[in-house]
Amino acid sequence: MAEDATIATERAKSDDAENYWLQEGFGPGGVIREIDADNYIRGLAPQFEGIKIVDCDTHFSEPPDLFTSRMPAKFKDRMPEMRRVDGFDRWFINDKNFGLSGGNVIRNDKNKLLGRLAFPTLDEGDPGAYQIKPRLQAMDDMGVYAQICFQNGGVTQAGSLMALGDDELALQIMKTFNDSAHERQVESGQRLFSLPNLPLWDKKEGELEARRCIDMGLKGFVMPDKPERLGKPSYSNDYWNPLWEMCEATGTPLNFHLNSAINPGAMTWEEFDFEQRLAVASMMFSVGNAATLGNWLVSGILDRYPKLKIGLIESGLGWVPFVVEMMEHQIDEMMPTAGKKLQRRPWEYFQENFWVTFWYESIGPKQLLETVGVDRVLFETDYPHPTSLYPGVQEHLIDVLGGYDYSVQKKVLETNAITLYNLEF
Repeated sequence: MAEDATIATERAKSDDAENYWLQEGFGPGGVIREIDADNYIRGLAPQFEGIKIVDCDTHFSEPPDLFTSRMPAKFKDRMPEMRRVDGFDRWFINDKNFGLSGGNVIRNDKNKLLGRLAFPTLDEGDPGAYQIKPRLQAMDDMGVYAQICFQNGGVTQAGSLMALGDDELALQIMKTFNDSAHERQVESGQRLFSLPNLPLWDKKEGELEARRCIDMGLKGFVMPDKPERLGKPSYSNDYWNPLWEMCEATGTPLNFHLNSAINPGAMTWEEFDFEQRLAVASMMFSVGNAATLGNWLVSGILDRYPKLKIGLIESGLGWVPFVVEMMEHQIDEMMPTAGKKLQRRPWEYFQENFWVTFWYESIGPKQLLETVGVDRVLFETDYPHPTSLYPGVQEHLIDVLGGYDYSVQKKVLETNAITLYNLEF
């Protein structure tokens, strides 16, 4: 290992939005899995009666009229719009390509596409991906009461918004996206909680927008793993203190969805076809949250802000004991001086500041739940993305949580999410 290694951070780029989803994943190919709904439990399984299941990682596609129906008239000729080009639905801003409509492998007939990221057009997929009423019906069918929703398209990609060279427009786009999140939360009867994004390229506006979102009742922020990609200081820098203070004081969680700072595609073998690359890259994006966890554990930030809440989303839980145990060892071995400045041990930080989600796993929730912590684990489906836990949500929960007491089931499926996201129901 080099004694004085230089870490090169890949900066956010103007084409981040265009490349947010690979067109190859929306093109021909894949296999349709025929779904017979009669073979699956409809609604909430009887053994979970009395539990309002909160699905803590889903995606709500940006509706085609999200911006055209909300942005002020002064932005009429500049606001984002969806266009169908060569058979694909894409977002454009000022004729700049902002990428495809978003991942959705649930077809409009409820069958599931395997081996691809989505259908080429929005209307080929399940309308529940971007419409509230069918979304609530899909949730009722899965036995899910509420969902935490993340963005699905590339419209909020900071690098591309910054590259527009129009700070007023970029800020308005972000605010409009956040306004729509609030409207959706209200219209859904407090069942769809879409998390806002922040204009982190501008310190003052970012903090003002964070305050506005909190005051609107939004439930947390989606954060980049490395702000250095935006040309901003590391999270360890005092630059971020006002945001940490605001979040700690209000109990507003920071959410790190996968790990966007890594490039899993660069880790796959070059001769692989799309499906092989997709399988490995999907795994690495989730496991990449181990790096996010590690950075926070050694940073010292959580000593200054001991009540900060952090969600590691679409992460899985099986890797957590290995990673935290490794950090316990590495801090002792690699940080003999700096490690002594930390006020707590990695397991203590994890048990007080972090939450993780699981969906497809069996070993993790069956064998490691108590090790990770029954109050640290959340449930997710990742609907309607590739790898989503569809169909058979209730069957999977019966399998992996059926051996636990009802009190544990309720914590994992409901009350942990209420604690993290300050939900009121």
